[in-house]
Amino acid sequence: MNDFQKLLTENNKLKQELEELFKKYEETVEQNDELRKLNLQYSDEIKALPKKLEKELKEKESKFLRFKMVTVLFSQVRGFTKLAETENPEALIDELDRFYIHFDSVVTKYNIEKINAIGDTYISAGGIPKKNRTNPFEVVMAALEMQQYMKKLQHDSLCHNKKIWDLSFGIHTGPVTASPFGKKKISYDIKGETVNCASRIEASSDASRILISDMTYELIQEFFRCEYIRKLPVKYQGDMALYTVKGFRPEYSEDDTGLIPNKKFKIRFQIIKYDDLEEFMLDKLEKELPKKLFYHNLKHTIDVVIQVELIGRSEGLNDEELLLMRTAGLFHDAGHIIQSPNHEYYSTVLAREILPEFGYNTEQIDIICETIMATQLPPRPQNLMQNIICDADLDYLGRTDFIPVSETLYKELNAQNIINDYNTWNNLQIKFLSGHHYFTETANRLREVNKQKQIDRIKSLIV
Repeated sequence: MNDFQKLLTENNKLKQELEELFKKYEETVEQNDELRKLNLQYSDEIKALPKKLEKELKEKESKFLRFKMVTVLFSQVRGFTKLAETENPEALIDELDRFYIHFDSVVTKYNIEKINAIGDTYISAGGIPKKNRTNPFEVVMAALEMQQYMKKLQHDSLCHNKKIWDLSFGIHTGPVTASPFGKKKISYDIKGETVNCASRIEASSDASRILISDMTYELIQEFFRCEYIRKLPVKYQGDMALYTVKGFRPEYSEDDTGLIPNKKFKIRFQIIKYDDLEEFMLDKLEKELPKKLFYHNLKHTIDVVIQVELIGRSEGLNDEELLLMRTAGLFHDAGHIIQSPNHEYYSTVLAREILPEFGYNTEQIDIICETIMATQLPPRPQNLMQNIICDADLDYLGRTDFIPVSETLYKELNAQNIINDYNTWNNLQIKFLSGHHYFTETANRLREVNKQKQIDRIKSLIV
């Protein structure tokens, strides 16, 4: 092979190597492009990760509800396991099911949420899902009723020479976290130290005893007979005083047993529950009253609620009458939510719909509705309570802020195209004030003199 052929062979070899290197280069460039794309994609995912995690965390947190005051009841059937070893287990389980069905009816009666029934332990809680101030009383009353039901079963069992189990209770009040679950019927799982404490209190309770924490005791002790038992060590909290509930105090009991509440207790209980009703209604009025109501608005309702109580106390109303007066004041203009014409009637419609949920009976609701209807113009009250609400409704006529308040009424009527002329409005006011009189001695004493001054002030405004 001559030199030329050698060079040609080497050249072809180098050319082939060069082509292979170029091919590898192209593959490397391609791989780099892929890596760059993957890197950018990965970088975007890394950047989006905190937002994704934050979103997932918020979604998870939104499933949890937090309650500041819930009363948790743990009740345990004592001796069930031992009886199951000697008696017919299936018959005992059927009996336990019937027992829990009765418990379900009791917790429903007292506005309490059943949490779970696991084996021989029944867990319920007051104050969820609707927050309220009365849940410590309701849970204690439910426990008393359950306790009496068990005692009746024990008495009947002795008469028939049968064995029956016993029941213990642990109650504690405090904050909990609740997570709802279920589709057709929403149930709740509750967690927190309040739940743990209630469980520990029940575990330390003797059979047939309702044991409560010092927190629950502070809330209910005015109305229930309680006896100090001992202290329970609680991790990170120190010692917790425990009390046993014996029944209602004599002044709140229907008889000597202390197990049936009398009318005095029921009224006091309703007065406490009224705060929940007031909060609910004021929130409803603020959200649902038409914005064009510059006079018949939330402020007016609050004014009337305050005035019916002030006049009512001065006129000597008792606790129940004052409760009904405040409730009538709270609802008297709520009908504007439905429509303004004939709003007094629609206020009674809302009252009949809402008040049973807050423990008002039919007789009380009838009185409240009759009191509301008395505020129709011209007012024609038939009794003292109706006199009071009529005076409270038009209390502003004799107040020093009459002019600015009456301006809001003119603005409201003007927005509804009922009155469009200011002089016409002032002439109507003079006519109304001249013919108006207060019905109660209290309102006449406090407001009548100022009302006469208002007439002169309005006359000075007429052009």
